[in-house]
Amino acid sequence: MTSELNRYRAILHNKRSEIRDGNRSRGTLELQPTADEMDQLQGAQERDLAIGAFDRSAKLLHDVKSALSRIRTGKFGICVDCECDISMRRLGALPWASTCIVCQEEADSRTGEPLRVTEIAFEQAA
Repeated sequence: MTSELNRYRAILHNKRSEIRDGNRSRGTLELQPTADEMDQLQGAQERDLAIGAFDRSAKLLHDVKSALSRIRTGKFGICVDCECDISMRRLGALPWASTCIVCQEEADSRTGEPLRVTEIAFEQAA
């Protein structure tokens, strides 16, 4: 299992670097004053999309850091909700997963959030 943990650690470190590099290359969210109403609308839409992308990458970065912390504390691969093992297939698809698929589905049904694309692919493979 140590070699598996080292593999997951490497994957998570790479993902963390990828997210940080992506955030640096995005630059700042500047508002460009313009008299044209259509340009203003387009600028607002672009800004909203950029903010959404930033929010998603910030959450993913938090999830990756949490997974690295769980590796350090010996809790990686254990569901934070029910304390059952998270399947290797799920960790293979989402190494930063903190919950087993059952707990994730329950959480998603409570919040009304759909499964993420990678979780859907995981479910189809199961």
